Amino acid sequence: MFFRRRHAVVAALAGLALTLSACSGSGDSGARTAQGFPEKLTLAAIPAENSTDLKASYDPLIAMLEKETGAEVDFVQASDYAGVVEGMIAGNVDLAFFGPFAYVVAGVNGARLTPLGAGVQEKGGKPGYQSYGLAKADNAAVSSLADFKGKKVCFVDPGSTSGFLYPTAGLIESKVIASGSEADLSAGVQPIYAGGHDASALAVAAGDCDAGFAFDTMVDKTLVEKGDLKAGQLKTVWKSETIAGSLFAANNDLGTEVVDKLKTIFIEKANAEYMSGQGFCTGECRITDERIWGVAPATDADYDGVRHVCEVTGSEKCKG
Repeated sequence: MFFRRRHAVVAALAGLALTLSACSGSGDSGARTAQGFPEKLTLAAIPAENSTDLKASYDPLIAMLEKETGAEVDFVQASDYAGVVEGMIAGNVDLAFFGPFAYVVAGVNGARLTPLGAGVQEKGGKPGYQSYGLAKADNAAVSSLADFKGKKVCFVDPGSTSGFLYPTAGLIESKVIASGSEADLSAGVQPIYAGGHDASALAVAAGDCDAGFAFDTMVDKTLVEKGDLKAGQLKTVWKSETIAGSLFAANNDLGTEVVDKLKTIFIEKANAEYMSGQGFCTGECRITDERIWGVAPATDADYDGVRHVCEVTGSEKCKG
């Protein structure tokens, strides 16, 4: 039940265009709020886990943005990474929360974006996380990436940084596959696309996949705190290098002045301390379903490491 069949990229993009056809970015409508922002801003994201209410994790951020900008913020939950990328390229999305790979792919495919800031787990923390290669704790047959060969392996989504791109590079380095193409991947492992980081980890725990990939916080914290995974139920047999953090980015069509204002708002006010103090949330204030504390400065150059892994894997998605 954890699996989602992978749709062809073309179908995904077409589906996204239909999904966002009722929504549109601010474009050049000219109407502005008293604070100098478009009267409406569209914010898009995809779930990091199988969530039926992704918007709830963005509600404090949305409330803060609406107060600071005077704009109405429309939230769009896309079904996959390709959806957010295509929405930004089409001008139907003003702001988006991207995984690092999706951000790089968006740029390669013609989206004109500016990073507003990357997520951090605690005040003063640095952006970044790791991809984990996972197996059941009692699975003696899998103790390294080399042991993934020929096994049923759960990936998150073909557009996921820590759930596909970095794992593919790891499998290449471990000589499980020859390159990053879909054909070579299938020749080395039996890939299953789970659709979410939680789904991938839980499928491994349930024995539906022999091994799989998910990002660190989902495995170490989120699923354990939710009671979906017991501590020690899975073992981590591989860790990627530190990956540049997931980030908020703005469509450059908003204009330099608006983008610069948004960057200041995200860096200074999109955090648990400020939003709790302003009453935008109660209890533990975390935003996005990655449950980040807040946002730290980020630049486009921070994602050059992702671009390097694109080269290593030979991913077609990195080529536009």
